[in-house]
Amino acid sequence: MESNAARPIREPRLKRVLGLWDLIYYGIILISPIAAVPMFGEAQVLSRGHAVTTLLASMVAMTATAVSFGRMATVYPSAGSVYTYVSKGFNPHVGFILGWAMFLEFLFQPMQNSLYAALTIQRLLPRVPLPLLSAVAVGFMTLLCWMGIRTTARTNQILLAFMSLVMAAFLFEAVRYILVHQHWQGLVSLQPMYDARTFSVRAIAAGTALAATTYIGFDGVSILAEEVHNPRRNVLLATVLVCIFTGLFAGLQVYLAQRVWPDYRTLANPETAFMDVAQVVGGYRLFAGFGIVLLVSSLACGLAGHLGAVRLLYGMGRDNVLPRKPFGYLDPRRGNPTFNVAIVGVLAYIGTLTLGWERAVEMLNFGALMAFMAVNAVALKYFGFGRDPLHKLNVFLDIVSPALGFLFCLAIFLGLQSSTLVAGGIWLAVGGVYVLLKTRGVRPIEIDFSES
Repeated sequence: MESNAARPIREPRLKRVLGLWDLIYYGIILISPIAAVPMFGEAQVLSRGHAVTTLLASMVAMTATAVSFGRMATVYPSAGSVYTYVSKGFNPHVGFILGWAMFLEFLFQPMQNSLYAALTIQRLLPRVPLPLLSAVAVGFMTLLCWMGIRTTARTNQILLAFMSLVMAAFLFEAVRYILVHQHWQGLVSLQPMYDARTFSVRAIAAGTALAATTYIGFDGVSILAEEVHNPRRNVLLATVLVCIFTGLFAGLQVYLAQRVWPDYRTLANPETAFMDVAQVVGGYRLFAGFGIVLLVSSLACGLAGHLGAVRLLYGMGRDNVLPRKPFGYLDPRRGNPTFNVAIVGVLAYIGTLTLGWERAVEMLNFGALMAFMAVNAVALKYFGFGRDPLHKLNVFLDIVSPALGFLFCLAIFLGLQSSTLVAGGIWLAVGGVYVLLKTRGVRPIEIDFSES
C-alpha cells in the first residue's frame, strides 16, 4: 500500500469557478455601470453638446481593442494578461515592462476609488479623519479579496444590482420628465448626436478622448482567464460584450441627460452636472440616491481593481519574474494569492494618503493606455503578420481592427499631462532597471505559459 509520504504533493492552483456571466459582471463592475456620470458635464462642454456622439465613437474604437484582448486570451489563456501576451508575442523583457505598466492601472483603481469613497463619506461625517475613512474603504476591499474569488464574484453581483436599481430610477424619472415637458418629440431627437449649430470635428475629437476613459477597465476580464470555464470562448465574448454594453448603456444615460438639460453652456458645475440633472428629474431623493450609488460604485470599482492587481502580481510571481515568495504564493485552503491581497491593500492605502484623486486617475490612464497599445500591437503581429499556415488572413479583423485600436489609444495617450508622462516614465524605468538586474541584461526571463 502506497504511503502518504510517497504520494506527490500537488501545488495549489487557481480554480475554474467563473462562468461567462461572472466575467461580464466583473467587467461591468470594473468599468462601473455609471462610468459616464462623472464625465458627462466635461464631455458636453468639450464636444459642444455632443457627448452621446463621443461615447459611441469611442465605443467603436475601444471595442477594437477589446477584440484584441479577447483574441489574445484565446491564444494564451493565462492570468498574466498583457504581461503574458507581450512576453510570448514579442519578447519576455518587453512583456515584463508592459505588465509593470499595467500594474499601475489596477493598483491606482482601488487607490483612487478608495480616496473618492473616503472623501464622499467625509462630506457626511466631516469630523472623522480622512486617513481613518481611507483605511475603512481599503480594508473593505482587501477583506473581500482575501475571502476568495467566489465571494468577490457574488459581492460584485450584489453591488451591480444596487447601482442598476438607482440608475433605472433615473432613467424612469428622466423619461417621465421629458414626456411631461417636451412630449414624444422631445424623447426622440437627433440633437444629442448632431447639432449643426455647434458641431465641430475638433470638439468631437477632444470629447471622444475624454469619453474613452469611460471604458477603461474592460481589459481586467482577460486577467481572470485561469479561473474561467472555457476561457478560449468566454474571455473573448465577455470582453467585447462588456465594452458594447458600457457604450450603449452609458449612451442611453447621457442621451436622456442631454434631453433634460440640452444647453451645455448653462452647466454651472460640469464636474457634477449629472447630479444636477438627477435633481431636476427626481428631486432631492434621487440626488441623494446618486450620492449613495457613487459611493457604492467607488467601492465596487476599487474591489475589482484590487482583484486585478492581485492576479497580475500572481501571474508574474508564479513565473518567478517577481520573487515567487510571496508573489507566487497561493493559500492552500482558499486557492487565493493572499500575500498579494495584503500587499495591494497596503500600497493602495499609502496612495490614498499621498496622492490626489486627479493624479491617481491620470496614472491609471497611463497604465491602461500602455497596456491597450501593447495588446493591439501584439494582436496585429500575431494575427496579421504571423507565420501560422493554418490561419486564414482576415484583413479587417487581423489588421484594420488592431491598427485602429492602437492609433486611437496612442492619440489619447499623447494627450495626458506632461507630469503624468514623466511619472509614468519613471515607473517604467524602475521596472526596466529591475529586469536588467534580474537577468543581467542578456538572460531571457523564464516564463511558464501553461495553464494552472
